Amino acid sequence: MASDKVFRSSGYSWKLFAGPSAIEMELTSVVARQGAKRAFVICSPSISTQTDLIKRIRATLGDTFCGYFDGIENDSTYTSVLKAADAAKFAQADLLIAVGGGSVIVAVRGVAVFMGENEDPFELMTQYRAGEKPYSPRLKAPKPPIINIPTTPTSAMNRAGTGLKNSDLDHRMEYFDPKTRPVSIFLDEGALMSAPQSVLRSTATTLFAGLFATLGEKVQNPLIRGDLDQAFNLVSKAYGRLNFEPENPILRFELALGAFLQNRAEDDGRPMRARGPFASDYAVATALHLQFPAIGQGEATCVLHASTIRLFPEPPPADAGARTAEALGIDVNGKDALAISLAIADGLEALYAEVGMPIRLRDLPIKKTDLITVAAETVKNFNASANLSSPEERVANSLAILESAW
Repeated sequence: MASDKVFRSSGYSWKLFAGPSAIEMELTSVVARQGAKRAFVICSPSISTQTDLIKRIRATLGDTFCGYFDGIENDSTYTSVLKAADAAKFAQADLLIAVGGGSVIVAVRGVAVFMGENEDPFELMTQYRAGEKPYSPRLKAPKPPIINIPTTPTSAMNRAGTGLKNSDLDHRMEYFDPKTRPVSIFLDEGALMSAPQSVLRSTATTLFAGLFATLGEKVQNPLIRGDLDQAFNLVSKAYGRLNFEPENPILRFELALGAFLQNRAEDDGRPMRARGPFASDYAVATALHLQFPAIGQGEATCVLHASTIRLFPEPPPADAGARTAEALGIDVNGKDALAISLAIADGLEALYAEVGMPIRLRDLPIKKTDLITVAAETVKNFNASANLSSPEERVANSLAILESAW
């Protein structure tokens, strides 16, 4: 009998190092294998002033360390990335080391783009033109290699897309270049333990929500299904224990590994930001976070999650819902598909509340009159907008979710 599984897989070159002293044990050899002579660190002010990570990297690399820039701002602002690129060029850097959370790791990809390309950054970014679908120009110039040392379980750790905040524009400056993927990722215990509990919880919430949404998906590729299932297994157990074991490094390792596996599943062909029946709405959450920086991505994601599920046009088959409900410990015997979906939404709200996350939009620093502005911003996100048939429909659906979540 012929197999009904038809799939393909892909990958890229990377090395991952994890452990209590991963920086001291492996960083020098990784830099040497890249043929680099001048390694430049990029981070945020909190990394340089509140951790010993730069000191450790400097001591490990010795003369290969050529300096650092610690001015990356929240949400990877264009101005701070441009300054970092100028600093790296001035230092004659031939390799970049990102140390920090998602904002820093995304920013360093932007630095690599600006170091490699000679054209106007505004011409290189994703173009949003009235009446046309957005498109992302190809970036062909060589880029300096990147090493990522994440401090949070961010899904940014091994991706190739860059989104920079620019207050002078009505959308992010977005770039995509596979050459900005990291050559190595370091899951160093000291780096992972340096993140404050509140930051960790917010990032972990985004990760958990994304993986939770995959439970009901039908996936032909068994490699993708395996990565997603293992990622959720690691993340769901660690997520529920964060409040009770804040100083347990194993939980942070498991969350970080879950983020890595989630990305690997997307590299194997799973659509990025898939919009399934048990997903939060990425475009709305991102617009909410970017419009109101005091609202973290995790907080934006979880306050919308249950409402997005309740408003999904058609509940999935009961068997898919049952698999998802089981992950929350919900008994769905005898319930139809709609009842299962509603029970899952209720269960998620209970879990987020138990972890200490908000579950209503009105509990965040935003006014109800701001919702229409947030909804309008959802069409300015390439991952969510590239295949839109109707921006007006996107805005209407977004507003409905926001009002329901209020």
